[in-house]
Amino acid sequence: MPTAASAALASATRLAGPSATLDTVQPLAGGSHATTHLIRTRNPQREMVLREFPAGDSAAVDEGRVLTALDTLGGLAPRLLARSTVNDGEPSWVLISRLPGKADIIPDHPHAWATQLGRALARIHNADAAVAANLDTVFNRRGYRARLSGPAARIVDDAWTNEIVPAPMVLTHGDYQSGNVIWDNGILTGVIDWEGAARGPAGYDIGWCRFDLYLLYGEHLADVFLSAYEEASGTGVRKPWLWDLWTLARSHQAVETWVPNYRGLGRDDLTAAELRRRHTSWTQELLQRHQIP
Repeated sequence: MPTAASAALASATRLAGPSATLDTVQPLAGGSHATTHLIRTRNPQREMVLREFPAGDSAAVDEGRVLTALDTLGGLAPRLLARSTVNDGEPSWVLISRLPGKADIIPDHPHAWATQLGRALARIHNADAAVAANLDTVFNRRGYRARLSGPAARIVDDAWTNEIVPAPMVLTHGDYQSGNVIWDNGILTGVIDWEGAARGPAGYDIGWCRFDLYLLYGEHLADVFLSAYEEASGTGVRKPWLWDLWTLARSHQAVETWVPNYRGLGRDDLTAAELRRRHTSWTQELLQRHQIP
């Protein structure tokens, strides 16, 4: 049972209707930042998702603001139903609509799956600029320069002023990867976990998703995703390897901590040691391929 149960569950039953009663509260797998539960009511039957964040975390405020703006994406993002008031001493939460389906990182048809991931990201990046106008930039959030580390850091740092920062800014999800996408019978139905959304270069999301796909299935599927993105967006991605290296430099110190994210969705083989091995392997491959000493 979520610790924010009292206020959040009361909000859920109230939103369902004057005669509604709480039916079930079910934990949902995936993700590590928020504790997520599926809430069901009776009379009438409704389903909502509760995402709870640690005390003092601004994510509930951030996600609430972003989801309000994202109504323009036509159902690709959940709708905000309610959120907690700001209280530094208690966990914060958002109550959102449930998108049909569930997370799936072991698809029956990986090529089609990666293609849909690319098309959906292009749709996000092509959103009206007004959606992201009041958001912070990735450079002030998860993509800050001081976060760079590891063998790729120097290359990214050298490109920072002339290539990364000047790149056109779009609406970025901030954590666009397969575990934050919802599927129903092989069809992508939505994207979740928007608390990290910001203005930033398209490559910020592209490189992050490509690395996730590399960890799961190898570079071939990462390339399928990129081709689908370029076709759907109508533009080529300049120096995709630079965005890949930015991702590797951002994740160098933390990749082992992703084990629970993958394990919760069925990839027990991605241990801490294996994630580190794949991170190192792709870093070395990119540096050698592009003749970077």
